[in-house]
Amino acid sequence: MRLLEKHGVWTRLGSDVEAQAEAVRIVQADLRTLIAEQFLTEAPHVPSAAEATTPEGLHFLQEYFFLILFRSIFAAIGVPKARLTLYTELNFCIKGTITAADNIFDDQAKTLLPLAPNTGARFMSILQLMSFERLLRRALERGRVKGILNGTQCDAIQRELLDRMALIGRLEGSEEEGVEEIARPEVMLDSVHRIRGGDLFALAFAAPKVLEESGLSEKLSAAECAVAQLGTAFQIVDDLTDFEVDVDRRSNNLLVSQIHYHGSEEEKATLTRLRAGEGVPEGLVESLFLNSAASVLDIAYCEARAAFVGLADLGYWFDPSLAEQVVHAIVGLDGVLRMEALAVGG
Repeated sequence: MRLLEKHGVWTRLGSDVEAQAEAVRIVQADLRTLIAEQFLTEAPHVPSAAEATTPEGLHFLQEYFFLILFRSIFAAIGVPKARLTLYTELNFCIKGTITAADNIFDDQAKTLLPLAPNTGARFMSILQLMSFERLLRRALERGRVKGILNGTQCDAIQRELLDRMALIGRLEGSEEEGVEEIARPEVMLDSVHRIRGGDLFALAFAAPKVLEESGLSEKLSAAECAVAQLGTAFQIVDDLTDFEVDVDRRSNNLLVSQIHYHGSEEEKATLTRLRAGEGVPEGLVESLFLNSAASVLDIAYCEARAAFVGLADLGYWFDPSLAEQVVHAIVGLDGVLRMEALAVGG
């Protein structure tokens, strides 16, 4: 994250960081009008752009980097300020909805709302899911009152979002009992990662698709394709960092596919034992599976570079040569050591 700062990324994104932080504050304030205080706790401090390099600020940048980036892209291609504000609020609600749904699929308890701690991770995720659905409608209603959109467009945006989320969720649901057949890497990339990652990132374009007219629609379509490639890249990286979990659950994983079809005989034999229930030894990805994992990381790099080249063709200012740094910056603290090992080993 500090490397991106050296290249002036945070300076260029400063106004977008502030706007995203304000959107988080507004939505969190909305929550207090929707649910009793007994279910809430004090909202955490939302840092300003000036606090970007503090530990708290770096956490915010990492958590909301893509939403900040999406807003910056919308602004660069000419989306009017009023609708830009609406999209910034909506995208926070979309992120929160997806986070809550992922919690349920993955038995996690991550929250983006100041909900009071309680027992039952699933309960907290369901409460967050219901809250964000209402918060999204509140943001749309605020836009309607301001004359940014009408009732028919509100309904169309919600329909567009639900259709897109259902497509992604259907893929997630298909893996609940585990996946027996391992698809080839190129097939898995198109049938899994471009949906789970690419279509996920493209949710940011659901509202603009409904509201923006012919003057911007062509640029938005090109930007959506580029952003989808970026989402694909980060889903691939998730496969590298979540390898142990995915092997245990027998979920689709690109590293598993790479080893199964292109790994050495030793790699293939080890993978067979792992899928049969043998625990994954610590450091296995960075040792025995290093070459296969580095090949998968290269695919992620290619997707990320292509994404930023596509955005550059639209006149966006982000330097495509920083694509690999972005991949490393946003991977999350748990994956840093693995990414560093793969980058060196590859």
